[in-house]
Amino acid sequence: MTSLPEPLRPIDARITGWMARHGIAFTRIALGVIFLWFGIIKFVPEWSPATDLATRTIGRLTAGRVPPGLSLQVLAAWEVLIGLGLLTGRLLRITLLLLFVQMAGTLLPLVFFPAETFKHFPYAPTLEGQYIIKNLVLVAAAIVVGATVRGGRLTASPSKRP
Repeated sequence: MTSLPEPLRPIDARITGWMARHGIAFTRIALGVIFLWFGIIKFVPEWSPATDLATRTIGRLTAGRVPPGLSLQVLAAWEVLIGLGLLTGRLLRITLLLLFVQMAGTLLPLVFFPAETFKHFPYAPTLEGQYIIKNLVLVAAAIVVGATVRGGRLTASPSKRP
C-alpha cells in the first residue's frame, strides 16, 4: 500500500470506512434500479431499444416455440422481479439466481448475432455489442452482493490471516 502523508491518513480512513459500510447496499440498490427500470420499459416494446434483439434471442433459444410478444412480457416480468428483489434485499439467493440466468441469456446475442453485435469480431463491438458486454459489470456487482447473503461484508482494513 502506498503511504499517504500523515495529515491525509485519518481522512482516507474515514472515507474508506464509509465506502466499506455502504458500498454493498449502494451496489444492490443500483442493480435493483437498473433491473426494475429496464424491466418496466420492456412492457412497452416501443420504449426499449433491446426489444428486437431480446425477442430474436429468445426465439432462437426456444426454436421459435415462444411468440415474441410473450417472450418480451416474460423477460420484462423476470427483470422486474430481479429489480424488486434487489431493492428490497429479500430472497436474495433466488433473486441472484434469476439474475445470473438472465445475464447468461443477455450474452447470447454475441454468439447468435455476431454481425449485429460486432463491427469487427472480436475486438470492435457495435453499440448493441457494447450494451451487451457492459453486462459483465452487472454480473461482477451481483457477485459482490452475493458474497453477503451469508453475512459477508466489506471491511475498510485488512484482517490478519491465521
